[in-house]
Amino acid sequence: MSPDSVDDTPGRGGHVAVAIDGPAASGKSSTAQWVAAELGFRHVDSGALYRATTAAALRSGVPPAEWTAAFLLTQAARVSLAPNETSFTPQVDGESVTEEIRRPDVTRGVPHVAQVPAVRTWVNAQVRAVARSHDVVCDGRDMGTAVFPDADLKVFLVADPWERARRRLIQRLSRGPTEEEIAEETDRLVQRDAADVTQTVQAKDAVLIDTTYLTQAEQVERIVALVRAARLRRPLTPWEGLPLVPPPADGSID
Repeated sequence: MSPDSVDDTPGRGGHVAVAIDGPAASGKSSTAQWVAAELGFRHVDSGALYRATTAAALRSGVPPAEWTAAFLLTQAARVSLAPNETSFTPQVDGESVTEEIRRPDVTRGVPHVAQVPAVRTWVNAQVRAVARSHDVVCDGRDMGTAVFPDADLKVFLVADPWERARRRLIQRLSRGPTEEEIAEETDRLVQRDAADVTQTVQAKDAVLIDTTYLTQAEQVERIVALVRAARLRRPLTPWEGLPLVPPPADGSID
């Protein structure tokens, strides 16, 4: 779907949308995946669209210093989301880029791409489009403010920077990090928080959950309970909760 042909008509046709926001490494993506699995919804990672657009731009061979808004929108036109059993697979030119978008060069380029207003508008429209045909749990930037101001439930996850750094390093290193490693990662996260301050805003009606002292299972249980309560207030598409299952093996903290 090209940026110029996006159907951005309001309304979700009765489908449920759960929006999860929070700062970097707050556990948004992995928690959203688990919540979606528990509810039988599909998980939508808006960050994958920014990453796929970055990957497409890198494939073009144009140096990042020369990326303009018009150029990035052209690259975005090559990106799509293909539904799978539990979520959506990011694609570039019809090819899955699930692994490619996690490369270090993509990670370095994403902040620039995500700051382009036209790209943000395009990404938000893509996320809203899939929510019109599926019950979804979405995480990323602006989920509860710009993307789904009418979400059935909005959650804002926070955690102490030290704990966020520790969790991210455990996932990245597959071992317990040293205090020196945690301190260095904490510094990086604090700097990113400062850079993201205008793009990571808690919606006024979002439920704030501090996960510093919560296990991930406790986070998921709390959010699932909130979704069930929200659905009782506004009956929508039928669904049944399932026993908690482990989060997907390829889940990432972003």
